[in-house]
Amino acid sequence: MTTHVNKVHHVTTITQVAKDLGEDEDWLRDISIEVEIEDGVIWVNGVGEDGVKAFTDFGIENLIELIRFYKENPGLLKR
Repeated sequence: MTTHVNKVHHVTTITQVAKDLGEDEDWLRDISIEVEIEDGVIWVNGVGEDGVKAFTDFGIENLIELIRFYKENPGLLKR
């Protein structure tokens, strides 16, 4: 019998990702709406009233690609 083992051992909050990448957190929240669960984003409950968005390493990679896309196409999403 095979047991599923979750390979995600940590996540990083959107606040920390914004700080690490030197990006505006509100802007990252806007573009991160496009990141799906299978793309490496999760919602962490228990932090404040509403919880907090967090990313796996794979999710951060996907977010970085979105950042590049929107910086190359600034008219698609206003900062």
